[in-house]
Amino acid sequence: MNTENVRPVTRCRVCGARDWQEVVSFGEVPLANAFLEPAASYEHEPAYPLGVVSCRSCRLMSVTHVVDPEVLYRTYSYVTSDSETITRHMEFVASVCRERGRLAPGDLVVELGSNTGQQLAAFARDGARVLGVDPALNLAAVANERGIRTLPEFFDPSCAEAVRDEHGPARLILGRHVFAHIDDLTGVLAGVRALLAPDGVFAIEVPYAVDLLEKHAFDTIYHEHLSYFLVRTLDTLFTRHGLRLFDVERLAIHGGSLLVLVGRPEARHPVTDIVGELIAAEERADLGSDIGYEEFVRGVRGVREDLPALVRTLVAEGSRVAGYGASAKGTTILNICGLGPTEVSYCTDTTVLKQDKVLPGTHIPVRSPDHARADPPDVYLMLAWNYADEILRKEADFLRGGGRFILPFPKPTIVSADSVR
Repeated sequence: MNTENVRPVTRCRVCGARDWQEVVSFGEVPLANAFLEPAASYEHEPAYPLGVVSCRSCRLMSVTHVVDPEVLYRTYSYVTSDSETITRHMEFVASVCRERGRLAPGDLVVELGSNTGQQLAAFARDGARVLGVDPALNLAAVANERGIRTLPEFFDPSCAEAVRDEHGPARLILGRHVFAHIDDLTGVLAGVRALLAPDGVFAIEVPYAVDLLEKHAFDTIYHEHLSYFLVRTLDTLFTRHGLRLFDVERLAIHGGSLLVLVGRPEARHPVTDIVGELIAAEERADLGSDIGYEEFVRGVRGVREDLPALVRTLVAEGSRVAGYGASAKGTTILNICGLGPTEVSYCTDTTVLKQDKVLPGTHIPVRSPDHARADPPDVYLMLAWNYADEILRKEADFLRGGGRFILPFPKPTIVSADSVR
């Protein structure tokens, strides 16, 4: 086992308990965003233990090992998508936060894990003062060049105090798909309390554990995603840190997510009915006990058996298969299912930082969309399945020409032109 830059999780980062249900283990897996230059040998490529456990006290789902964030994030290849789906979603997030947080022009909006600044730009267009905080030096530089001021730092109490001293309190602190990446939740929430205005809103977007479990979507499980939250678990977390969860939006984005709104108790934001309804639904699904996680394990086993068998059958029949999307989800699917260049000729992706490199672990080459159009496969394995509707519309000509897609979850399925009419 690679023991550098990694440590096992022993205590729950939400409630401090040590009683874990072991849910699933995938062995040692490379980092999902650690793309490589093509080479004759990859024998020194690092891999780290990857599995999931569930806290029997608060039911946080956590990966079993934490990799040093300096290794994960200082140079980062994930760039926020500019797809129609994500662009619409960012506008939706901005509208919800403006309404629920009663934002006015000139109010300060701070985003944690702000990437290249696309989400903050949606607030800036309406007159907000915006500031990003993101430890990825390469992405912070891009955001600053775009005019979205971004600090290349990890967010903690000292960072929060420095921001407040220079800019004043934040009316909105936002973390879209970054909160689940954080191990030191205590430090981050202390920073939130230091920076948040008395009646301000802390909004986070996280993968919803219910969707992960129902869809058997184990591709959401990789080293960057430390936590998988239930509403019940988040309510416990914020209460322990002197904050109050008052509203939730359940979203389809990224395969199933939650937009969670939190404030200070004294701000007296009215708690919406959906909070209690989702917690009750989680209890009815037995997610407060070990039973609720056993079906997920069976589903994962089924996809891990059926997906590679389907791909290998198609290849044996003479079909050429390529991957659609070289996302972290995609590299996770390929590694956990044991699919490599023998089965998957290449993966196509719009992210320039990934093109002409190879995927971690599998070493499948990443090609541009132009390459894919010039050298199309017979079948695409839709690794970016969370954008399925948009992709199928975009690739209508591929389908009409006889091309097919494999959708991996919740059960591997072949999609053709006939099936999307």
